[in-house]
Amino acid sequence: MKKASRKTAASKSRAVEPPVTEEQAQLAVRTLLRWSGDDPDREGLRDTPARVVRAYRDWFSGYHIDPADYLRRTFEEVEGYDEMIVLRGIEFESHCEHHMAPIIGRAHVGYLPTNKVVGISKLARVVDGYCRRFQVQEKMTAQIARCIDEVLKPRGVGVVIDASHQCMTTRGVHKRGVSMVTSKMLGDFRDDARTRAEFLRFIEIDGST
Repeated sequence: MKKASRKTAASKSRAVEPPVTEEQAQLAVRTLLRWSGDDPDREGLRDTPARVVRAYRDWFSGYHIDPADYLRRTFEEVEGYDEMIVLRGIEFESHCEHHMAPIIGRAHVGYLPTNKVVGISKLARVVDGYCRRFQVQEKMTAQIARCIDEVLKPRGVGVVIDASHQCMTTRGVHKRGVSMVTSKMLGDFRDDARTRAEFLRFIEIDGST
């Protein structure tokens, strides 16, 4: 029981930790510069900690966004349109949560509407909301699909992501020209082979080209 109590106390302690200040973040960057073997006070690096913190604020803005909010405004006056809607080639930049290295690629998103559709820019914003966090590609693919499925409640959702991982191309095995493809199919996209094939044809990765 004492062991469990200590664990609970530790969890509570972590939960109330104050937020990291911008000054603390800049000091952390200075430490990494020194650890790398350079002098953070030399002219070329003097403003680097502030620049890095500003860049991080942009790259990881997804932590301050609920991507589902983008999908809450929908349109129902679509003359009964109920065929597949696909937004393909959504370019994105994310960062690997294992090495903090860039993940650069394209996302393809499709869904089968019921009685409402969403503005296509909102689908791109959902992708942005999840990619601007530390990620693994498999998780990001599932998050995008489930968000669309839970908010729009369509008959089906398909998400395919094709991306290059700099943690593999610039370090480790150093294999360039390699991309990773992941997919998440829900509803009719998962259960109906013809629907899935139509989606893959739309995004031109059905294997015939």
